[in-house]
Amino acid sequence: MYAAGLALMFALQLADTLSSTVGQAFAYDASFSEATAAFFAILPTILNRSLVLAVPFAILLGLSRLQHDSEVKALLAAGVRPLGLVWPLLLPFSIVGLLAFWNAASVAPAGLDRWDRTWYGIIGLSAPIPTRTNYTYAPPGALYYAGQVTGQPAQGTQPAQGTQSGARTAQLAGVMVQREGTIYTANSGVWDAGARTWTLDAPWVTTPGQPPRQELRPLTFAQTDTLQPPPPEAKKVSNALLRRELAGTALTPQQRREYVYTLASRYADPFTPVAFALAAGALGLILRHRAAAMAGVIVFLASFYAVWFTMPKLASAGAVDPTLAAWIPSLLFAGLGLALAWRVNR
Repeated sequence: MYAAGLALMFALQLADTLSSTVGQAFAYDASFSEATAAFFAILPTILNRSLVLAVPFAILLGLSRLQHDSEVKALLAAGVRPLGLVWPLLLPFSIVGLLAFWNAASVAPAGLDRWDRTWYGIIGLSAPIPTRTNYTYAPPGALYYAGQVTGQPAQGTQPAQGTQSGARTAQLAGVMVQREGTIYTANSGVWDAGARTWTLDAPWVTTPGQPPRQELRPLTFAQTDTLQPPPPEAKKVSNALLRRELAGTALTPQQRREYVYTLASRYADPFTPVAFALAAGALGLILRHRAAAMAGVIVFLASFYAVWFTMPKLASAGAVDPTLAAWIPSLLFAGLGLALAWRVNR
């Protein structure tokens, strides 16, 4: 029954993905190899969701069949405690959770990165230029600030996946440099990582006790910080890289919340099959008809999706602690399972 549920959930999600991408593939004349590469890149992500969503489908419909054939009554009459039919379900679905954890930790993120890069190639666009916002560097006696730093790969180089190791220069926007009490501001500038300088275009100069004046020529300042690429998208990197970025100081508060949520969710989501097994198993003993079991599947999945899609937005906005937000869907269904188990055991 679980295999049938897995196949159904996988097919439904795959059909949804194909319906939204096949038209674009034809519109941009994607080759068979490009379409195939995109197809295989997204499969790990679809598989991970299917592994979890198939659990209530399998348990509720399986128990409804046992209820319909009076096999549950026969087991109870033979002295089997009601929850004795539920606890054995936790072990196999714990293994499902481990598989989902392994897939989410490294395989699915790499697939999402390939998916985006494949579509950039199909559409004929280069990958977005990495950008950092609100950059600040404060060595002794100076302050450097840029509202936006847009990296540029060195000519003839290709940045590695998730990095921009070839970057030697960057465009600056909204620039301010403060040195020895004098403040220099400009709309734009250039960061030359090789020469270790910042060049401000026609900056305004503000010196204490003097009126501001504008220099009509570029001004260049020594800047010894290292030009670093912005952090990659959290969903596209492995758990190890998530931890490494969180250990650094380059993340903005919002990026840090997204990284914390993504890492926590990769531990919380694999626990969901166990929570589903407990809740669906107890509910399956209460529901006596197959129609009710199917309705239970729909309610399960709709409730899970409603919470699962809401939590990332709340975590990103800072409304809910990211780690707590990642665990809330699993904890809610685990709590529901315990409540239903108590109800069955009465």
